[in-house]
Amino acid sequence: MNAPLTIETSGAVQVWTINLPEMGNAITDKAFIAAFEEAVDAANGDNGIRAVVLTGAGKIFSAGGNVKEMADREGMFGLEAIEQRYAYVDGIQRIPRALARFEIPLIAAVNGAAIGAGCDLAMMCDIRIASERASFAESFVTLGLIPGDGGSWFLQRAIGFERAAEMTFTGDRVDAATALEWGLVSRVVPHDELLPAAHALAERIVKNPSHSLRMAKRLLQESRTGLLESTLAMAAAMQPLAHHDAEHERRIARWRSEGKS
Repeated sequence: MNAPLTIETSGAVQVWTINLPEMGNAITDKAFIAAFEEAVDAANGDNGIRAVVLTGAGKIFSAGGNVKEMADREGMFGLEAIEQRYAYVDGIQRIPRALARFEIPLIAAVNGAAIGAGCDLAMMCDIRIASERASFAESFVTLGLIPGDGGSWFLQRAIGFERAAEMTFTGDRVDAATALEWGLVSRVVPHDELLPAAHALAERIVKNPSHSLRMAKRLLQESRTGLLESTLAMAAAMQPLAHHDAEHERRIARWRSEGKS
């Protein structure tokens, strides 16, 4: 059996590929969730990794849940209601929790359709770049469902409440051009240029020190919901760590040598 998540490392950049094309790169598979958590924790423990690109194998990014399993009432979809509640907590919801503790900038390279939980996974990333072939759909209601993976939290923070409501209540697909207009992605590129564009962005990120990238990401995450005073307090606590890091001293010395003082 192929690995559900493949990882390629090039210098300070990793590429994570959802590798379940035969099931639409569904992310509800237990083996995938375990592999995803393992990748998060391994990268967190490696200061040499400074950016990660997430993409999908084949023609789509991710179809989210395994609809065939739903139709056949297999796996968690065959459980009674109370058991199924805990199956969500112990299953798909482990992905947003893992990403909540992920310290490294994460770029989604959306190579095709991102549907349901696949759309939500893209929203959990820090930056999204889309192929011209990409599309996005918060499609749960079309199957009589709701976002069970935290999508209602992530989507509106990406595109605002009203557009998130439109996507959630209609389940309609949004094409790449509309996604760009709405701010759902930061750019759209020709399909064959998607991974090179994501790599180029990652290379711009990894030029910066690991510790400052990780602290900056934490500040951004906390600032989504935190009060100004708590964000200021966190920044005041973190900044001295950066000031006293050897990498800061080296970069200040280089700044002086370049005649910028």
